[in-house]
Amino acid sequence: MTEHHLSDQQFTDYDLPAELQQGIEQAAFRYLTPIQASVLPQLLAGHDVAGQAQTGTGKTAAFLIAMFTRLKNGRKKEGVHGPRALILAPTRELAIQIHKDAQMLGGALPYRLTLAYGGTGYESQRRELEQGADVLIGTPGRIIDYYKQRIFSLDAIEVMILDEADRMFDLGFIKDIRFLLRRMPPPEERLNMLFSATLSLRVNELAYEHMNNPQTIKIESSSMTVDSVEEQVYFPANEEKIPLLIALLKEIDPIRTLLFVNTKHTAESVGAWLRGNGLSTAVLSGDVPQKKRERLLQEFKSGKIGLLVATDVAARGLHIPDVSHVINFDLPQDPEDYVHRVGRTARAGAGGDAISFACETHAFSLGEIEQFIGHKIPVATYDSSELPVPLKPDYAGSGERRSRPSTGRDGKTRNRKERNPEARDRAVSESAAQARRMPDVRDKAGSENTAQVRRVPEVNEPDNEPPGKPARRSVRAGQRETPAVG
Repeated sequence: MTEHHLSDQQFTDYDLPAELQQGIEQAAFRYLTPIQASVLPQLLAGHDVAGQAQTGTGKTAAFLIAMFTRLKNGRKKEGVHGPRALILAPTRELAIQIHKDAQMLGGALPYRLTLAYGGTGYESQRRELEQGADVLIGTPGRIIDYYKQRIFSLDAIEVMILDEADRMFDLGFIKDIRFLLRRMPPPEERLNMLFSATLSLRVNELAYEHMNNPQTIKIESSSMTVDSVEEQVYFPANEEKIPLLIALLKEIDPIRTLLFVNTKHTAESVGAWLRGNGLSTAVLSGDVPQKKRERLLQEFKSGKIGLLVATDVAARGLHIPDVSHVINFDLPQDPEDYVHRVGRTARAGAGGDAISFACETHAFSLGEIEQFIGHKIPVATYDSSELPVPLKPDYAGSGERRSRPSTGRDGKTRNRKERNPEARDRAVSESAAQARRMPDVRDKAGSENTAQVRRVPEVNEPDNEPPGKPARRSVRAGQRETPAVG
């Protein structure tokens, strides 16, 4: 952390457990950040807090320190098999990151930390929970799954932490959140913390409904984005986005650059173009298997991969140190997503660059983004005549499965696309001949049914339905005949 990012308060100024102070020292934390200096006195005094601060300002350490202090000073209920603290996160990546931070800060404390998130490890996570947990960290869906199986109880909850609350709403988790909150002890009997980069009206409503008179704490800034981020926007045509991106990346020489797109298809396409042009690239989207996702993030953090193309699944909660550049290949439709994307760089007071492409497809989002962040983004220009001609994209390096040739009963290998042109043409001819013979081999019932449907009465033709029965609707060519509903 840089000096201008910190307050004058030190962690040693607070009456924290000795084991916790040991973890803070091992993490090399000395001075508090502004959000930590604002919320810790309230939390250590037993008051609930709803906190807002920019991404990367130390919110996670703040609520972990308060949680461990509360658990150390309290007592677990007798005869209750369940965690004493519950930390809810919107994404599995954020849950994993919180778990790592909790292990670092609370390593000297005698508390069992357990993870529960979807996508992998169902049985192993279940066994961990059955063995008992003091602190349960995870995503709402998987936690509810285990809870309904009565693997644990929520009756012993002393601390409830909701991180990235606005993201919970965006992902549709709010019903799951309320389900869990209503099965805990009353808000007055637990310490409640809610943190988010933005505190909207619906987030505040949730806080006042399920928390005990929470203190709202906001760390204001001159802008919604971190002041140390250098922002700029280009206005390329759609067909110039890839050439411009390659030119910028070769000029930047990326060591750790995050590139955001809006869809999985775009992520795979951009990743293939970058690999085809000699840039070490990985793609992270919502349907990447969990083990591969963790491996890609680890390789990106270690510097083995210099470029990570991602959808917004990676935009929240991930602490990836030393991200030098964030590139919005597609401008997000939600202005808040722009803030969270840009927040991946310039963390903990460091500097960073944010480059955005306002192309023909997504330029309409720029006005709302600038209005939301409270300032105009400086415009950068380029000479389209000097853009490089990209090499062909490399889809082979994506690690996707290729279809294997199938083997017939005769033992011969058959591919989906026959390599022999003559055999392919012969197969096409046989299929066409078979299609021509199809009407001749219909069974009697099929022919009668076809004849009945084939004749379509005109709109004004009188129907011959018996009295008392509803008239049929006429059927146009190419439509399915559907009885009229009486």
